[in-house]
Amino acid sequence: MTQRRQAPTARLRRLAMELRQLRERSGLSREQVAEATEINRATLYRIEMAQAKPQIRTLRALLDAYGVPEKHRNDLITVLKSAQEESWLQAASGDLPDQYATYIGFEQEATGIRNYESSFVPGLLQTEAYARAAIPGGAPELPAAEVESRVTARMARQAKRDSSPAIEAIIDEAVLRRHVGSPEIMREQLQRLLDESAQNHLTLQAIPFEAGVHPGMHGSFVILQFADDIRSVVYIEASTTDLFLDSENDVRRYNLMFEHLRGIALSPEKTRDLVARVLADVEVRGGAGDA
Repeated sequence: MTQRRQAPTARLRRLAMELRQLRERSGLSREQVAEATEINRATLYRIEMAQAKPQIRTLRALLDAYGVPEKHRNDLITVLKSAQEESWLQAASGDLPDQYATYIGFEQEATGIRNYESSFVPGLLQTEAYARAAIPGGAPELPAAEVESRVTARMARQAKRDSSPAIEAIIDEAVLRRHVGSPEIMREQLQRLLDESAQNHLTLQAIPFEAGVHPGMHGSFVILQFADDIRSVVYIEASTTDLFLDSENDVRRYNLMFEHLRGIALSPEKTRDLVARVLADVEVRGGAGDA
């Protein structure tokens, strides 16, 4: 049986991202760096794509070529030394796709999360029962083992989370109205949103149907923000593949989109009122069905 390739750690992805940014800011092509450092161009590409962990001497040669100050050099060397440490995720992610595992690694290191969802409750706010209904419902082709791994990972992400990072979540009203699982599952999930939205770490806003057509209708996305001037990463989960966007233009574009969605969304207070109204409606319908 072929051994599953381990997903790169968040630290390795972070190091790769920063090395790529340093090269771009230096105005150097990969060919020029390869010529100056005698590092094979293919090797440099794999390092920048987080497909290979550079040796210390290789990293030092790159930092010399980019003229990186001493303190920054030491920080990046520390990141390299810890880049392959096994995390809680990698110990338990045997059935998770590499890109999803990589996303969770990024999420662990994020200092801020901006999440827009058009169809489902954001993963960090889902109850276990909702997750068990939502994951196979949205991807019926997933094998049972992967569904179980995703549910386990989702609950572990929540258990690891404290008041940091701060979460800004915007959801379409359809997320609240669409029944996922039984009425009891929806009652529990809506109550969870009310409880979580009362906490300081979460800002929850809903875009009402009355807002009409808006850019978020094209699909959900997450913007992961990091400390130490590391560029944000945009994560887009699609049915066939997941995308990570980290170019300055892409990050700016999605931040502008998020700001636009926030501008047309209900305030956090009015969003809580909407969630409460939907919850009351579910309770009435559920009660009638039980009778």
